[in-house]
Amino acid sequence: MTYLKTLALSLPAAMLATAALADGETIAVFTKNHTNPFFQTIRVGADAAAKALNAKTIHYIPTKPDSIPEQLSQIEDVVVKKPSAIVFVPVDYKAMVPGVEKINDANIPVVNTTDRSAGGKFLAFIGADDYSLGLETARYMLKAMGGKGNVVIIEGVKGSLTNVDRVRGFNEAIKEFKEVKLLASQPANYQRLQALQVMENLMQSHQKIDGVLAANDAMAIGAIEALDGANRKALIVGINGTKEAVDAIKTGKLLASGDYNGFLQGCIGTMVAIRALRKEAIVTEVVLKPTVIDKTNYQPYDTALETRSCPKWDEAAAMATKTN
Repeated sequence: MTYLKTLALSLPAAMLATAALADGETIAVFTKNHTNPFFQTIRVGADAAAKALNAKTIHYIPTKPDSIPEQLSQIEDVVVKKPSAIVFVPVDYKAMVPGVEKINDANIPVVNTTDRSAGGKFLAFIGADDYSLGLETARYMLKAMGGKGNVVIIEGVKGSLTNVDRVRGFNEAIKEFKEVKLLASQPANYQRLQALQVMENLMQSHQKIDGVLAANDAMAIGAIEALDGANRKALIVGINGTKEAVDAIKTGKLLASGDYNGFLQGCIGTMVAIRALRKEAIVTEVVLKPTVIDKTNYQPYDTALETRSCPKWDEAAAMATKTN
């Protein structure tokens, strides 16, 4: 059951020892890479929330996509610089737990977004149900195929939480359609170029591919490029609702994209961090519902990120999904 949960903030005094209690706070925002447009939506959302609340952001982004050593090094840096709070997307939900524990030891409040960390202490989790996202997006494509045909899955990073859950959703949807055959399921690490290469190899092995389930939009675009290069066609879906995906939906290259609103995740995660510092009521968990974006409903997503606005706090709090 979905219900609203807000609570009076009662952070340990030590966690607030280094935090500002008025405006002007500095929020360090950690994301996974420069290559996936989804993380840019999180960063822009965080910037918008901070600006609206008279705070500021600094961004920590590994130069090598999803690099565990580099994000650990960035944590060492942020612990020394001691921002007011942190909004944190782990590059690996298990491997980054020691880094989160260092942040905890430094008494810097931290909000977990997108990938739920396997450990550490957080003010809140702001993210999505990746299983439902994969399930609903795959169902949409398989229905569009008429419930029959050959499909392939292009996975993200093997073992990553988002990939495990999205691919699990894909596979559950395929089981619902008895005349759909899964030909292959291969990783492309959420990278466009790798997906292009994977799709080229899959087309060499399989003469008839009717549908492609890609675990993010960047890989879906890579698959489109591979199909175009071979003058072949298939229905394709991605995940993330990026501007590039919306453009591809408009031209008919991409059937749909599942979305859980990275802009909103950045907004709410940063709002929670700042409100906690100001000893205002926060929410402890927001799990956003999936939306399948297609040619009938893409218009709200067809806008520049920089022109979007964060929700008011009451609207954000109404999305809360869990109590402690």
